[in-house]
Amino acid sequence: MNPIVPELLDGPGPLLLVPDAVLLPEGPADGFGVVVADGAFRAVGPVDQLRRAHPHLDGTRLPGHLLMPGFVDAHHHLTQSFGSALAFGEPSEIFRRVWVPLEGALDEESAYVAAKLAAYEALRGGFTTVADAGTRAGVDVDVVASAARDAGIRCVLGLVCDDPHQGERATGVRSVADRAERHLARYAGDPLVHPSLAVSVPEAATDPTLTRVTRLATEAGATVQIHVNEHLAGVERSLLRHGLRPLEHLHRVGALGPHLLAAHATMLTPRELTLLADTGTAVSYNPVASAWKGNAVAPALAMAERGIRFGLGTDGTRGDGFRLAEAAEFAQRIAYGLASGDSSCGAGWTWLEHATRGSADAVGLRARTGTVAEGLAADFLLVDVTNPELALSWDLPWELVRRGNRDQITAVFVGGRMRLWRGRPTSWDGPALVRRAAGLARTAVSKAAITRVHHTSVAARGRSAAR
Repeated sequence: MNPIVPELLDGPGPLLLVPDAVLLPEGPADGFGVVVADGAFRAVGPVDQLRRAHPHLDGTRLPGHLLMPGFVDAHHHLTQSFGSALAFGEPSEIFRRVWVPLEGALDEESAYVAAKLAAYEALRGGFTTVADAGTRAGVDVDVVASAARDAGIRCVLGLVCDDPHQGERATGVRSVADRAERHLARYAGDPLVHPSLAVSVPEAATDPTLTRVTRLATEAGATVQIHVNEHLAGVERSLLRHGLRPLEHLHRVGALGPHLLAAHATMLTPRELTLLADTGTAVSYNPVASAWKGNAVAPALAMAERGIRFGLGTDGTRGDGFRLAEAAEFAQRIAYGLASGDSSCGAGWTWLEHATRGSADAVGLRARTGTVAEGLAADFLLVDVTNPELALSWDLPWELVRRGNRDQITAVFVGGRMRLWRGRPTSWDGPALVRRAAGLARTAVSKAAITRVHHTSVAARGRSAAR
């Protein structure tokens, strides 16, 4: 056990932290430290220089630890945590059969607890920021914002702006725009909650609504989150309705651009890759969702080669940043690398980069977080590198991707405040929340009209044995 106590890391004043190394964009830097004050990194550099520049700070030694940027989850659904295990082995488009009815069964209390539970799991997995793509629960979205704040995680909070398709089309657009403007103003300047607009899928909004939402987000410097080209059924519906694939349709109405975060984008043609590159549109590459939900694997290596902006997202599957980075590399290896003899598949640094700085850029927060750098928010992890998996490292970025896991995270900081210490919240009762969530989840799932194609694995095994 390393001789570090949490009391030394959670003081009100400036801190000079001296780990064994700091993970910078160019790689691990031995002998570096950071000065944290007022929620941000005030200085990053060689420890000797920091001591000379800040002689009033004693410095807190962190032996056996790497200080690295927190992971940024580029695609999440915080109020779906009660049903995460319902997605196992199910065919595509489960949102129609599982997520819509489940979120529809949530009241204010259960939506808050579900969102805070998801935030807790994310923090435990090293995520300091999550991008929530909007809830379908019939509650004020501030319920989700409150859960994120209370958990202590940074949140890009989407407001669903689907077109109601009722009455006059112009009236619908005005209604959506009014709600969107109020949402953007409501969280302007919030230290942890950053407003975003969202459309479930392109077909859920009329062209005028897509255009108006795009303009509002662009003017506010916010992102628009849309699930795009995720499933074959969605691609086919778009072709039948518009004669264009979903991404092509968004391009036609002027919705592509640096403001757009395209979730999944698993089924892309070469032309669509070019559209992404030319417009500066960002993508959330969600490899675990591809494995769990039956859709394809986004061509992330091709995106990296073309300079397409992309981050990594969990889609609410599993809140572990290290395992997400490994899944990102592994999915590329299985889907593309083996067939072409690519034994590197981006190497470790690619996936760490896109799980941190690349994800922050994709969700619109590159100027706020994602990197250990002077002036950015002090959102970071202290990772124990003395364990059997990491102690004998010859290439730390690769080791973190291949052998890192949440158990190696000693502390999680968001906005300069320690939020978790060895997997437990520092200012609220995590186990009590889990117990509360277990009861509420049973009630919500029993009320929801959920349709699953497959039986549970235990039931399926029993049926097989009976045959």
